[in-house]
Amino acid sequence: MTAEILEPRRRPTQERSQKKFDLLLQVSRALLLEVGFESFTCEEVAQRAELPIGTLYQFFANKYVIVCELDRQDAVAVREELERFAAEIPTLDWLRFLDRLIDHMAQLWREDPSRRAVWHAVQSTPATRATAAVTERELAAGVASALAPLTPGTPRARRRIMAEVIVHVVYSMLNFSIRDGQEHDEAVIELKRLLAAYLLAAEA
Repeated sequence: MTAEILEPRRRPTQERSQKKFDLLLQVSRALLLEVGFESFTCEEVAQRAELPIGTLYQFFANKYVIVCELDRQDAVAVREELERFAAEIPTLDWLRFLDRLIDHMAQLWREDPSRRAVWHAVQSTPATRATAAVTERELAAGVASALAPLTPGTPRARRRIMAEVIVHVVYSMLNFSIRDGQEHDEAVIELKRLLAAYLLAAEA
């Protein structure tokens, strides 16, 4: 049985509604980081946003939909940086551009610990995991396009799988890099080594 993909009940079409939608997500992110997913409730989000609970439910059926939307939100900055990376290749110096991409993403995770809280929250149920997987696959499609000039001898189907592996590994390693007691810079260096070796081996 296929897990349900969690989407907002509706997305705002007017500026006033957009402001409420954005506020609810902003408050949700702060609350999630403060109390964790187990103690996170829609009622508390609405109260902190100073909006009726009915307004929240116009957009989000439950807290699982909220964290999936936060996960999509987090993917936006990653996708934008990936597009900039893709515009720079093909180049003989692609490893330097890969380092720059990883450095930028690592900075996002280091400066915004809520990303790790969101990532853990979307692992909580089959539906949230399935929804997060869709977001990862969308990112992977961009990675596959960026890989094409770097791995011209690799079949398209394998390149797609490679891209999905890369996205999953990068997300996992970045979240590993900011856990308590972990040396962030060392973890990022190991991630760069891992990706460089993986990509160089693809055409071997």
